[in-house]
Amino acid sequence: MILDKFKLNGKVAIVTGAGRGLGKGMAIGLGEAGADLALVGATTTDATAKAVRALGRRACQIQANLLHKDAVARIVDSTLKELGRIDILVNNAGIIRRAPVLEFTEEDWDDVVQVNQRSLFFLSQAAAKQMVKQGQGGKIINIASLLSFQGGIRVSSYTAAKSAVMGLTRIMANELAPQGINVNAIAPGYMETDNTAALRADAKRNAEILARIPAGRWGQPEDLQGAVVFLASPASDYLHGYTIAVDGGWLAR
Repeated sequence: MILDKFKLNGKVAIVTGAGRGLGKGMAIGLGEAGADLALVGATTTDATAKAVRALGRRACQIQANLLHKDAVARIVDSTLKELGRIDILVNNAGIIRRAPVLEFTEEDWDDVVQVNQRSLFFLSQAAAKQMVKQGQGGKIINIASLLSFQGGIRVSSYTAAKSAVMGLTRIMANELAPQGINVNAIAPGYMETDNTAALRADAKRNAEILARIPAGRWGQPEDLQGAVVFLASPASDYLHGYTIAVDGGWLAR
């Protein structure tokens, strides 16, 4: 039956940035589909872990700051120690820094690229090595952005990194598909999270954004659950290297 292809029973998924917002929503969605979770956060993931365990799934909590290069090995090692395997990786963790092009600092460039691009690649590499070792394929899901498609303003390093996410999704898909590993991405639209609080609080900017979204509302973390479960499941086995925009129609406007 087709609905059986969306089940994740017996699978182990790593979700970075799982403590709140989009990461929390996606982790809970994966848990509802049957996966056990390794929840990675720079701070607490307690609320997410509680929700996942309430579903009857296992939750391993890993405190790791992806600004630090040693975080990748610790995430993989902790997941294997606690949950025994890696079947799914969701590269959700990300940061953003805002400044005009003429004022953008090297520190703000390096920090964003480290978290949003470099750590994504090397965590994907480490997870893929384990998936190959297991011999049962796997799923890597990168969280891109509308700024993977557009330029934006005042977010130079974020746009550069998220554009790279789309490119890395393609090259990893090309090389890992023969190993039975699917690599795809989700590009969220304007979502109601802590990162957009300032935009939503600005009445003029909020109205401008809503006027551009055909769906007429900001997205919720739960709006990504269907896409992430699809990409993590056997239902997407013939999908490789694609970035799905879950944006309320923003890019179609």
